[in-house]
Amino acid sequence: MLSCGTGFSREEAGVSTEYVSTELPPSRLKPVPLLLSSFCKEISEHSRAGKGLLNSNRLSLADCMCRRARGSLLLNRSVAPYFEFSCNALASLRPLMIALAGLLLAACGTQRVNQAPELTPGQVRAQIVRLMPASTPDREGWAADIQTAFAAQELEPSTENLCSVLAVTEQESTYQVDPPVPNMAKIARGEIDRRAARLHIPNLLINRALQIKSPNGKTYAARLNAARTEKDLSGIFDDFIGMVPMGQTLFGSLNPVHTGGPMQVSIAFAEQQAKGYPYPVDGTIRREVFSRRGGMYFGIAHLLGYPADYPKSLYRFADFNAGWYASRNAAFQSAVSQATGIKLALDGDLIRYDSASPSSTELAVRSLGKRLDMKNSAIFSQLKQGDTLDFQETEVYEKVFEIAEQSAGKPLPRAILPGITLQSPKITRELTTAWFADRVDGRRERCVQRAGH
Repeated sequence: MLSCGTGFSREEAGVSTEYVSTELPPSRLKPVPLLLSSFCKEISEHSRAGKGLLNSNRLSLADCMCRRARGSLLLNRSVAPYFEFSCNALASLRPLMIALAGLLLAACGTQRVNQAPELTPGQVRAQIVRLMPASTPDREGWAADIQTAFAAQELEPSTENLCSVLAVTEQESTYQVDPPVPNMAKIARGEIDRRAARLHIPNLLINRALQIKSPNGKTYAARLNAARTEKDLSGIFDDFIGMVPMGQTLFGSLNPVHTGGPMQVSIAFAEQQAKGYPYPVDGTIRREVFSRRGGMYFGIAHLLGYPADYPKSLYRFADFNAGWYASRNAAFQSAVSQATGIKLALDGDLIRYDSASPSSTELAVRSLGKRLDMKNSAIFSQLKQGDTLDFQETEVYEKVFEIAEQSAGKPLPRAILPGITLQSPKITRELTTAWFADRVDGRRERCVQRAGH
């Protein structure tokens, strides 16, 4: 039957400039903009208002279908074995359109009947417990925090979504709330020394500052030597910055510990997403990130809390590591390279946020200005939308892919793994975003297989 609530990627829907294929699998991650739901709603509202579907001045069914096709018309395998249509030919397909509209209305009207019953909070928690490794301590506690995060953020607790969260957590921390970091004390002292050298502060002064007693009675040097986790280190730096003049000189008001918790989520991201946080805040959001409940809440928000229509979970895992929409933007950068012959770093960064100067990607797109029929200001304005879903509906996105596909002589992917080498004092060997995404996806797949047994 037709699906009125499943998101597809452009590739899954087989969308090209002209055709849409309908025998395709649904995307497995939500939340996703449900374009067909919107389409069904438009038709349903017109029907209830007693307006003719094809004769209404307010809605042309053919036009509506074409608009939806350009984004992603979401039809599922159980329709005809294979069906495609051309937007240019829709006007001649009136009988078929009427029949299809009836099917869509029936599908929307019976959607609840055919969907699996909504799980209760207790059932969701029980499912999470079953999906977690049996050796995990306090699986019930983990399950409660995860279920609360899903409910508070109104995310679907599907097997795919739950396994995606569990896979990232296992990869990042092996289900440890505050995972230990090898050589943490050495890493911390190295950071202090680097900043001191940059500011030309002698080591003698740094050593004296670290011998000052901190609020817990121990010297900062002693606390640094005993630090084993990012939470330990974050607390030391908070005290050092707040109590010691040298701390303000070295770090200003910025704690150098940027990530934390069982999903290793960005603290800056968590602070931006604090609205709607379902728990009383223990002092600061930074401290909440280092708790299990906060680390999972904000980690889940970073993984699933934005709309995307990727064909595979793999790309969302890459985004978790490289930033929202990095996989889609890397594919756009690849298309720009195809269209211009200019080699670009496929890092997902379309503009520069640290400078008023144009990025390499922006300069390359500008070189297509005449073919795009766009001014530099318009190009920049649309590239700025690269951190939103709407970017893929912009003129620059669509025209660049059109030119690139003409050059390549074939359809080009709308998502690829960003080519980023991971940089962190905690990393002791060369790792990449692709490596991270592949590792997490393998864990997700094993989790999904456990769910089926």
